[in-house]
Amino acid sequence: MSTKPRIAVIVGSTRPTRYADAPTRWILAQAQARGDMDLEVVDLRDHPLPFFDEMASNLWMPSQNPEAVRWQQTIGGFDGYIFVVAEYNHSITGALKNALDQAYKEWNRKPFTAIGYGGTGAVRAIEHLRQIAVELQMVSTHAAVHITGGDFMAVHPAFGNKPIEEIETSLLPSAKTALDELAWWAKATMAAKATEA
Repeated sequence: MSTKPRIAVIVGSTRPTRYADAPTRWILAQAQARGDMDLEVVDLRDHPLPFFDEMASNLWMPSQNPEAVRWQQTIGGFDGYIFVVAEYNHSITGALKNALDQAYKEWNRKPFTAIGYGGTGAVRAIEHLRQIAVELQMVSTHAAVHITGGDFMAVHPAFGNKPIEEIETSLLPSAKTALDELAWWAKATMAAKATEA
């Protein structure tokens, strides 16, 4: 049995024209190259969740919707998360907010980091994600990866359409720090849970 943390790379946009796939592939490759975590992409497109319509959070009572239950089972098996974050009007996408709301216990005491993209590198969306995650009892890394400004314009298909590797020199330091922190917190929270078991 592997002692490596299992990390989900959660694709937080479902738009047909989303840019999320390029940063997802890039951060997945960076994390896989380390060899200290097992990774799996979890795409919100594969989880057609209804808008949250349960009587209460699954902290208080079991969810009734089969898609919500399937989502909880999917994310519950991971030890940490990397969120791929688009910024819509200074926040995360509605699809990602809804996905976060569809579970509670499954997020508790697990770490996460993020890679965000947009004119400001999704800094406001990632900060909002951190605020939501505190209520879900998650642990945020200090560092995150931000594809911002001229770099974002260079790689986005509507503008420069360059491969993300052409701008990665400016992304690699923050990616290393974010992934170092994620690995540390995943191991720490896994060890703490093991002592409680």
